[in-house]
Amino acid sequence: MEYVGIATQQSRNNRKSIMLLASFPLLLFALLYVGCLLCYIPESNLTAEKFSPAIIFFYLFPRFLVIAIVWFIIGYFINVHLMTLAVAIALSYIGCVVLIFIKSNHNVYLLANDLFFMLLPYVAIGTLIWFIVAYFANVYIIDKATGACALTRMENKRVYNLAENLCISCGMEMPKIHIIETSALNAFASGVSSNSYTVTLTRGIIDTLDDKELEGVIAHELTHIRNNDVKVLIISIVFVGFFDLLAECSKRALFSSGKRSSRSRKNNGSGILLIIVIVLVLAIVGYGISILMRFAISQNREYMADAGAAELTKDPRALAKALRKIAGHSAMLGMQNESVAQLFIENKPERRFFATHPPIESRIAILEQF
Repeated sequence: MEYVGIATQQSRNNRKSIMLLASFPLLLFALLYVGCLLCYIPESNLTAEKFSPAIIFFYLFPRFLVIAIVWFIIGYFINVHLMTLAVAIALSYIGCVVLIFIKSNHNVYLLANDLFFMLLPYVAIGTLIWFIVAYFANVYIIDKATGACALTRMENKRVYNLAENLCISCGMEMPKIHIIETSALNAFASGVSSNSYTVTLTRGIIDTLDDKELEGVIAHELTHIRNNDVKVLIISIVFVGFFDLLAECSKRALFSSGKRSSRSRKNNGSGILLIIVIVLVLAIVGYGISILMRFAISQNREYMADAGAAELTKDPRALAKALRKIAGHSAMLGMQNESVAQLFIENKPERRFFATHPPIESRIAILEQF
């Protein structure tokens, strides 16, 4: 495996954070524009002959081939998940189709532009509010999703002593300590600034591991904070959460609007129903894309955190023993939020293809080689 220092990992994660932050409003604005186009499709002069899939495919194939090659080159150098690359190529093709539609329906293009620029300020303000709320309340939101609460020094001096000794040794500020009352063996770090950084441990991991093993786990989470891994992950969770909320609101609005339209058949009612359906579809698409963007976050962050923990504790085998105990006992019953689950020291999905963590067996093997 390629050697990467902590400064390099920090700079990489800073770049990823900026890219994710920038891609969020860009994706939102792109979906808004597509939604504006969809609103005016009934007014287009679209015919099956002009817009058949076969004609579009052969017309676009040479251009699309160049786009696909460019994406593969980019994917090779930034080491993204294959699914992320496939989605990027698919979206590029859809974008080409949208451009053809715009070119062949100039009137629709003008109407969609007017609607887009009318709605853009409201969407921009909503996005800004969402970012502000997420920045100041991200730990609170994650605590609500996981059932975590603050652990005071008086309740467990052992955990505080282990964490403080590690923080002193690496010259970092002491994060807050939270606990989840569950027998599962797991832990995670969260927060986006020194005021909000938090290390959360389950009751099971505190009671099961000895001091050396628990120290290794805490060092692993502190390394995630030092490497800025948590910033990237929190941003991706905020990203997914926005579209999840939008889809849920649209679904409820669609349900209530459907009940009203069954009682009253008015023209304006059908128009509102169409808009809600469009928003719901776009929210689902955005949610799917934002979930797939998780795969752009390299799984190597766990190897880096393991290596950082070994350096802090000077005892890599202690963390290896801890991971061996965690393996098979990390599942958090009732915690179904996969976006938050990617924060944990171990997260094993039902299908390996959707994994956000490398296999725990390979992590143990590397630690035992130190």
